[in-house]
Amino acid sequence: MDSIKQGANYVSETVQKAAQGTSKEANKEVAKDSNAPIGTRASAAKDALGDKASESKHDAKAEAHKQQI
Repeated sequence: MDSIKQGANYVSETVQKAAQGTSKEANKEVAKDSNAPIGTRASAAKDALGDKASESKHDAKAEAHKQQI
């Protein structure tokens, strides 16, 4: 039963990692857009860094769940 729970947690963390990766890439594109206002670009760059940190956190958690299976 614990393996099933760990498997579900692994899948959940993997999905969250993918979502953060998608958000990170979108924010990077906004940050690079020379037509966007500087404030918007700066905010997007900050958000991309936060998304990268979250992506790494979810990756580490997913790996921990995978090891416990």
